[in-house]
Formats: sequence, structure tokens, C-alpha cells
Amino acid sequence: MAASAPRSRKGEQTRAKLVKAAKEVFERDGFLNARIVDIATRAKVSYGAFYHYFDSKEQIFREVAEAQEDRLSAPPDPNGQPRPPGITPHEQIRRANQRYLERYRSEARLMGVIEQVSRYDAYVNAARMGSMRQFAARSERMIRRLQSQGEADRRVDPAIASDALGSMMGRFAELWLTQGYREYDFDEAVEQLSLLWANALGIDTRKEKSHR
Repeated sequence: MAASAPRSRKGEQTRAKLVKAAKEVFERDGFLNARIVDIATRAKVSYGAFYHYFDSKEQIFREVAEAQEDRLSAPPDPNGQPRPPGITPHEQIRRANQRYLERYRSEARLMGVIEQVSRYDAYVNAARMGSMRQFAARSERMIRRLQSQGEADRRVDPAIASDALGSMMGRFAELWLTQGYREYDFDEAVEQLSLLWANALGIDTRKEKSHR
């Protein structure tokens, strides 16, 4: 909860400016080196005004992190359509993986800070886990649907598969896009990860055209 919730449109705008400024400062300086005075200066408000809306640097970071996790875990299709007509299961998986990696890549610097802070901040870790659970829940529903349609191996446990494959995506994105573990072509990475998903679920991709 904020130290004092905004009661006016101007207050809401000032609070939003602080959150936006905080995001930019955390991206630039990381969590440990970020200073409240820099956030206030970037938001063009007084140092004291910061404490009207937030109790601490930790509190505003948690809000920034939670908003980012919401963006990252938003459904690929805002209309909630399971699978567009004419789209194969492999293509559905590829599109979902592409969107996830695009969202992660667009905020890679911030995600790097969130990943670090989640190691010791229970609130940020809960937001990170919540994002992963949403991703896994959608994947589990997809797997069950494909199994019921005879398009995926029924021997695969949907819950375990969704957690395992989701963990693969999250860890791969972190190593690649925030830690610089290795360089990959983006389209090739999407293609290979999607092939791993399809193979793990027993989806036949041999007759499909490659997107490379």
C-alpha cells in the first residue's frame, strides 16, 4: 500500500510519474544503486513529495516489478481465442513463445533487476512466481485441449509438462536476454524452443514448413 493514496486526478498523475521515473532509474542504475532523490528528480517532483505516495525505494520497486510481471504474463491473444482457425498446434506454440520472448526482450534491463531482487525480496519473488503460474496455467489448458483432440501425447502429464517447459522458457530468457550467457538469432531461438515444446508434447511437426 502507498504511504498516501492519491485522492485527485493530479495526485494520480504524480504517482504515475513517479512509477515511470522509478522504472527508468532502476533500469539505468539497478536496484542497489538507485536513489530516491534521482527518482524524484526524474519525475520532476520534490524529494518530500515522493514520501507522500511511497514509503520507500523497496515499495515503489515492488510496484514497478508487479506491473512488469503483469505485462509479461498477459495472454498472447487479448480476445482469449484458444487457437485461430487453420493454425497448427506447433504454430500456436511458436506464436506464444515469440510473444513471450518479445515482451521479455523489450524490458530486458528491468527484467534483469527483477530477477536479482526476487532472490531476496519475498514480495518481488511472489510476483515473479505469479507470472510463471499464469504462463503455466495457460500452457496446461492448451496441453489438455491438444490431448483431448488427439494432437498431443496423452502419456504426458499436463501440469508437470507446463511447469517444466515454462521453467525452460523463463530460465532461457534470463540467461540469454539479461545475463548475456550466449548470443542467439531471435527467430532461430523461437524456432528451436518451439520445436522442443512440440517434441516434448508428442506433436508431429514433420510435415510443417520451417519459419526460418
